Amino acid sequence: MAPGRRLVQKVSSTRVFARVAPHFIPAMDRAVHRLTRGKVLLSARMLPGVVLTARGARTGLPRTTPLACMPEEPGTWLLIGSNFGRPGHPSWTANLLAHPAAEISWKGSTIEVHARLLTGEERRAAWEAALRFWPPYATYQSRIAREIRLFRLTRR
Repeated sequence: MAPGRRLVQKVSSTRVFARVAPHFIPAMDRAVHRLTRGKVLLSARMLPGVVLTARGARTGLPRTTPLACMPEEPGTWLLIGSNFGRPGHPSWTANLLAHPAAEISWKGSTIEVHARLLTGEERRAAWEAALRFWPPYATYQSRIAREIRLFRLTRR
């Protein structure tokens, strides 16, 4: 593993990062994504990322959220609702539960997807893969009582 990646994993596991990151990383990603017409996400320099557009759970209005993702086989992505190890589920997870039809921007392409919350054995296997992919998820889970939601996105 590259030393820079190891340092980012260590920093991203801290409580200070969990308090500060949700306020600046998504805003920075949205701005850069807009300026580059969907071709660049700064946070994707360390982890692959998508920009998710889903309808709001209560309003039904489009909500756009830059997210780290774990690409799987061609045409599927795993989204991890870690919320940086903060207590509440991130709002985008409620949006996908209410409205699983969504779209992502992936490497400059817009792709229609269907989101499915993983449970049981399927969730366990995906969680183990996510921990191999980005070990700080274990730290996030250890700080909170809720189970981190995992969603698999598949092309529609």
